[in-house]
Amino acid sequence: MTNKAFLFRLIIFLTLSFLLLTVVVLLFPKSSFDLKFSQEVQEHQYLLLDQFMEMISWLGNLPQSLIIVCLTAFTFWIFKFKREGVFILFTLISGLISTALKFLVDRPRPSQDLVRILEKAKQQSFPSGHVLFYVVFFGFLIFLMYKLDSISIKFRWIIACFSGIMIILVPFSRIYLGAHWFTDVLAGFIVGLIVLYLICLVYLSKYRSS
Repeated sequence: MTNKAFLFRLIIFLTLSFLLLTVVVLLFPKSSFDLKFSQEVQEHQYLLLDQFMEMISWLGNLPQSLIIVCLTAFTFWIFKFKREGVFILFTLISGLISTALKFLVDRPRPSQDLVRILEKAKQQSFPSGHVLFYVVFFGFLIFLMYKLDSISIKFRWIIACFSGIMIILVPFSRIYLGAHWFTDVLAGFIVGLIVLYLICLVYLSKYRSS
């Protein structure tokens, strides 16, 4: 099987997985599995852990998320990676997709009577916009660090490792803060991978034609 065929099948699988997950959430908006998972994540509670989890999620809030994307794009632009700077701006589409899906599914946030709430979010719960954004934005940075071999290998490793850590930690942060259920962050991760793939696909098509 070629890489293209494998990636195509993977995207189909991810899309079907998201649709199935959406149906499950619509049928069971407050599942016992989600509640149990949140209780496990929140079992150990410390002030330092609270602050650390809030810090992990901080970059995904507005206006921070918009600022970090624009600053990163501008940095690439001034260092002569203009196309990369433009594509980094494209990662902002994750916010629009998240808002649209939240509106369509309209799942309520976890409530105080079920879990400990450290962050009171305004939008609906499904999917997690933070996770979706982190997967797309930090995932694209990892992709660029792999592609741009003209950049110092040490710097590329630092950026890639930091980005990977943020992607790994943010789902736990959102659940620990009581902002999302497990199925919310899983959906955000799945949609994030789909969006990331499409952005990388367009980038590579432009890259080869230039």
